[in-house]
Amino acid sequence: MMSSTEVIRATTSRRFVGGTSGDDRGVVVRARGVQHYYGEGDLRKQVLFDNNADVYEGEIVIMTGPSGSGKTTLLTLFGALRTVQEGSLTLLGRELRGVTARDATRARREIGFIFQAHNLFQSLTAFQNVRMGLELFGHSRAEMKRLGETMLARLGLGHRIHYKPEALSGGQKQRVAIARALAHRPKLVLADEPTAALDGASGREVVTLFQELAKEQRTTVIMVTHDNRILDVADRIISMVDGRIKSNVMPQESSVICEFLRRGSAFAQLTPGALSDVADKMIVESFPAGAAVIQKGDAGDKFYLIREGEVDVLVGGIDDPGTNVALGTGDYFGEAALLTGAPRNATVRARSPVVLYSLGKDDFQAAIEASKPFKEELLRMLFMRQ
Repeated sequence: MMSSTEVIRATTSRRFVGGTSGDDRGVVVRARGVQHYYGEGDLRKQVLFDNNADVYEGEIVIMTGPSGSGKTTLLTLFGALRTVQEGSLTLLGRELRGVTARDATRARREIGFIFQAHNLFQSLTAFQNVRMGLELFGHSRAEMKRLGETMLARLGLGHRIHYKPEALSGGQKQRVAIARALAHRPKLVLADEPTAALDGASGREVVTLFQELAKEQRTTVIMVTHDNRILDVADRIISMVDGRIKSNVMPQESSVICEFLRRGSAFAQLTPGALSDVADKMIVESFPAGAAVIQKGDAGDKFYLIREGEVDVLVGGIDDPGTNVALGTGDYFGEAALLTGAPRNATVRARSPVVLYSLGKDDFQAAIEASKPFKEELLRMLFMRQ
């Protein structure tokens, strides 16, 4: 209960939501408030707006959205290929904002990059292109031969290893580029439309390889795609619109979010379709123990549902335990400030490592405006607690 005016108790259940706990895996990429601009002076244009995301070890994340929505820009920021201008972005525990060019280069050595342009050396064979990538990592000649040939064979190019790009089809060249990116067993793979030039069978072979890397080597894969044929491999789908992450949930958890929401008397007023729409727009956020999720006095910008862990709601302040409240899995908080427009009247701090689903202000407002009974129930409960 985020004071008498800030929290509705959604449920007393302490069930685990499902999926893998954020505590059980390392965070490979963490973005907080990431914004980005192109151009200078009067031509300066903002293309990314306050983006937050956590991507975990061994996870396959697919980024979708219309052309121009910022997917590739965010992907290149994740890969230290662009300078982080605003916000915080960590890669394998290394903060990228303000990093030197030398350290950015070191960070990129942990990544396998796959782009739409093959960027193969035309004078080199398929094997030689792959070996060039391996030479950066100090492997012996015999090891480079083994790794390169194994990866090319795995991608169906064992009979083409000595062919130059001019003798390969577009799909085969793309598979050489993929082999080059994966041969050194990177901790993170960043792929921009990796299956765009491939037929159905070849595309499936590539994403199956991604799944094997994620399972066997704990490799994390983040890929931008418009290919609906491969969405089923994703642990999580991030949807971007107009430079903002609008949805970031594990597909199998959408129904669980709906169930949590449905248990609250206010959200019970929403139709199944409206509940599903709200669930699809929720963002996954995680905070370590002791971190502030909400600060008293700040403007309300998000509604939160606790997926896992516990938070302390510090109504009277840190030194006034008599007015503090603990919330856990299935509870939600933060709606009153969105309803009233007043500043946050309490601080919310993670008691333990916590994973949250958050819903932005605009999407929250759209949900209450779409359902008159839902809005009336929220306002009635808010009135009763004052």
